[in-house]
Amino acid sequence: MSAEVRYAVEDGRDPLESLVLRDHQTNARVVLAPTRGGLVTRFSIGGEELLYLDEATLRDPSKNVRGGIPLLFPIAGKLAPEARLAGDVTHAMKQHGFARNRAFSVASRQASEDARVTLALESDEATLAQYPFAFRFLATFSLKDGALGVRFEFVNTGNRPMPIQPGVHPYFVVPDEKKRDARVPTDAKSAFDNVTGRDVELARPIDLTAAEVDLHLHGHTGDEVRLVRPWTRDVVIRYSADHHMVVVWTQRGKDFVCVEPWLDRGGALASGGGVVVAPGASHVSTLEVSLA
Repeated sequence: MSAEVRYAVEDGRDPLESLVLRDHQTNARVVLAPTRGGLVTRFSIGGEELLYLDEATLRDPSKNVRGGIPLLFPIAGKLAPEARLAGDVTHAMKQHGFARNRAFSVASRQASEDARVTLALESDEATLAQYPFAFRFLATFSLKDGALGVRFEFVNTGNRPMPIQPGVHPYFVVPDEKKRDARVPTDAKSAFDNVTGRDVELARPIDLTAAEVDLHLHGHTGDEVRLVRPWTRDVVIRYSADHHMVVVWTQRGKDFVCVEPWLDRGGALASGGGVVVAPGASHVSTLEVSLA
C-alpha cells in the first residue's frame, strides 16, 4: 500500500466519537471523543480491541467514563482537602482532576507519515476556581506502524509557577475469567494499597483476581510496563522518564485491568512533588501503547 494512502484521519459517524485515526496497513484504528475529556474510546490492532469501554458511562455526561484512556490532569489520584496550591489558599479538586470531564477543542489534524490529531484544553473561570493557574493543555494522539503515540504538552500561560501531577488511566480488556493468567511484571518490592490505605510488601505476581486491586507501585524501574496476556500478545506501554509511578487497578467481575503511568504518586502536589512548570514555559510528556 502506498505511503500516501496508508494513514487517514476521518470524521466519525457518532457525534460524540467524532474522530477516527486509521493505519490501513496494520488494520489499526483509534477513536477519539474530544468533548468527553479528550478520551480515546477505542484502540484496535488487526481487529483486536485493546480497550474496555462501558458504553453507558460514555453516553451519560453526569458520570465519569469507565473505559478507554481517560486523561488525568492536573492531578492523578486524590489531593488532600487541606492541600495549598497557591500561597495560603486551599483548593479542592475531585479525584483525577477536571480534564476528563471537560470538552477539548480540535487544534489540528493531519495524515501523512502517520495519522495525527491534537486536542486542546485551556483554563477558564471554572478551572481557575479549583486550580488557580492559567494553562493550555495540548494532547496529541498519533497512530503509526500500529502503535498509539501520545504526546502531552502542559503550557503555563500564567505569571507564576504551575505545579502538575498528571497521568493516564488506560482500561485494557481482560476477561474476568482470564485474570488468573494475566500478569503485570514489575521489580517493585512494595506498593501503596489504595484499598487499605497503607503501604504493603508487594506479593509477586500481583493477584488480579482479588475483589479489588488498587496498587501504586513503589520503585517500578525502566521506561515501560507490560500487561502479559498468555492467550494473546502482550500490551506494552512505554513512557518518558518523567513518569515515576505505575498504578494497577481492577475489580472482580469486570473485564478490564487498568495499567496507569503517572508522573508522581497521588497527592504529591500537597508535599511539593510532581512537576513545576515555570511561567511562559511548558512540560512535555510522552507515552506509547503497542502490542509485543
